[in-house]
Amino acid sequence: MLNFSITLHVSSSSPIPARSSPLLPFYAATYSPPRNFSVTASSPPSSSSLSSSLVLLPPPSCFSRPACVSVGNMAELVRNAAGNGKDKPVVEHSRAFVEARSHEELLSGIKKLAKEGKLSPHVATGMEELFHTYKNAVHKSGIPGADEVILSNMSATLDRVLFDVEDPFVFDPHHKALREPFDYYVFGQNYLRPLINFRTSYVGNIGIFSEIQEKLRQGHNIVLMSNHQTEADPAFIALLLESTHEDIAQNLIYVAGDRVLTDPLSKPFSMGRNLFCVYSKKHILDVPELAEMKKKANIRSLKEMALVLRRGSQIVWIAPSGGRDRADPATREWNPAPFDPSSVDNMRRLVENSGASGHVYPLSLLCYEIMPPPAQVEKEIGERRVLSFNGAGLSVAPEINSREVTANCKNPEEAKEAYTRAVYGSVVKQYEVLKAAIQGQKGLKASTEYVTLSQPWN
Repeated sequence: MLNFSITLHVSSSSPIPARSSPLLPFYAATYSPPRNFSVTASSPPSSSSLSSSLVLLPPPSCFSRPACVSVGNMAELVRNAAGNGKDKPVVEHSRAFVEARSHEELLSGIKKLAKEGKLSPHVATGMEELFHTYKNAVHKSGIPGADEVILSNMSATLDRVLFDVEDPFVFDPHHKALREPFDYYVFGQNYLRPLINFRTSYVGNIGIFSEIQEKLRQGHNIVLMSNHQTEADPAFIALLLESTHEDIAQNLIYVAGDRVLTDPLSKPFSMGRNLFCVYSKKHILDVPELAEMKKKANIRSLKEMALVLRRGSQIVWIAPSGGRDRADPATREWNPAPFDPSSVDNMRRLVENSGASGHVYPLSLLCYEIMPPPAQVEKEIGERRVLSFNGAGLSVAPEINSREVTANCKNPEEAKEAYTRAVYGSVVKQYEVLKAAIQGQKGLKASTEYVTLSQPWN
């Protein structure tokens, strides 16, 4: 989902103002039948914060806890919505997608809005491509009622994209997930859940997540230093943890690059996550005249991050590579991209100097097959998305103590390199286990002394 960097530059500026959250209803994940879908809503069992939301689950053999899936009349709810909140004038929002009753109506709605000039050709083409690739992936999943799932989730997605085109949202340096009156978090979970093959997905060292959860309850700060594979990494992390560690899934703050804060097809999903917003190191010089502005924005985010960590009980995810993993052009093998020692060191110092106890844990992700990035880093916003139904893997390893790792280093630079090698080495070690389990089809037998795999949803 996100392109990341923690390379920050010294300057100052005032926070970026953000539009208030849109007053739109919660969307149901599924509904049936498509032409008349008004039934009584029931809430998921495990979290009061989801009490107004409707959750789509994988087929019965793929999940561990029951959920009540029901439906609301989305079109009627949208009609009753009351603008954008606060003092901002109400923006009249098109109903083209939430009122669609078939896949054909969704596609014709895109073409109509493009013809009327309400969607740029680039955004309209992206919407159409996203619909087709999502439809193909969900069909391959074998999920019951696939066509209705596609219609419901894509109508909500296209509606959210259109809403933002009509009334663009601006992210604060520290963005808090928009959970009401429209729950963007659950919206993102519902959309991505049908793409995960839970039968071939695994979590490594689930007990360490419990250790992290306990440290958070004690007021400690946690940093997860991770590789980064797809725009949807936050959703995959949350979906693999939701049956056992939903607090972590919902409270995690992601260091997010500007690509997913500006791309029309990414923004609605980013709005449902807690974020520290930065400009990626890889793109900071794309437009030279904007470089200074980006540097100042990054320092605002750095200051905000420091303030948040002072409160304690914070958990932050960062990809110190500064971007997504990509296949080696020669071997076509995927491996975690190397970590930037400056990014690792900056984040380590932030957490160690926060005033609260802090811990750094290496995290490994394998999910690129579901939503691989472009083969090369692109300057232009609006990459082409290709989705598929596949297994995903998530693993965490014991924390890396900087004092222990750097005890024999002779100078700060040597210490920085040694610590980065230790964190990155753990991520790679875990990744190899996930690869053997998912792509090597060894399943739980791929477990090692370092990584114990499980499927906690079973």
